Amino acid sequence: MTVFELLQSALDASTLRQAVYANNIANAGTPGYKRQDVAFETLLQSALAGGPSGALGDAQIPIGENEPTYDLSALPSVTPQVYTDASTTVNSNGNNVDVTEEMVLMAENQVRYDTLVQDISDRLDRLRTAITGS
Repeated sequence: MTVFELLQSALDASTLRQAVYANNIANAGTPGYKRQDVAFETLLQSALAGGPSGALGDAQIPIGENEPTYDLSALPSVTPQVYTDASTTVNSNGNNVDVTEEMVLMAENQVRYDTLVQDISDRLDRLRTAITGS
């Protein structure tokens, strides 16, 4: 998996997350509705943590001296997953959407998305400079 593929997966997760938060806000008054969220970063960390390896190769990345390397072969299978938070209740009607919290999460996610887009843009600019020399 290339850095660009990983960044694309992160963008996909952020886009999905924005839609999920909007859906939560739209259902804030629906009795019994349980908020949803998107898991991606934790799944990515788990995939990396689950695959330390001692050998270097095309699918390995050294983190530092005396640090383990990580097997990146599991990363292509990491995709964002929507899950339902049924463990809490905010309203007496069984709905657990806190609109203020959802709006904060939505703003945070927008910053994450913008940062990812800027990172991709910067990487493409560096590639263009390397190719064209200007």
